Amino acid sequence: MDSVYNVVELIGTSAKSWEDAAKTAVTEASKTLRDLRVAEVMEQDLVVENGEVALFRCKVRLSFKHESADG
Repeated sequence: MDSVYNVVELIGTSAKSWEDAAKTAVTEASKTLRDLRVAEVMEQDLVVENGEVALFRCKVRLSFKHESADG
């Protein structure tokens, strides 16, 4: 069966780790998007304040199954 998928990019953040930042993005997306399929980490960066890592950030590309008008 052929399928079509939508793709969105989100940035998740965490004070703990990049892994938690990615999980934050997926968890939040799952609240409003149905049928999530793949999450791909595109970029990772850090917010630095006063010479210390303050925040981990992950840009995540998420795909989810497209819902057509005919079901």
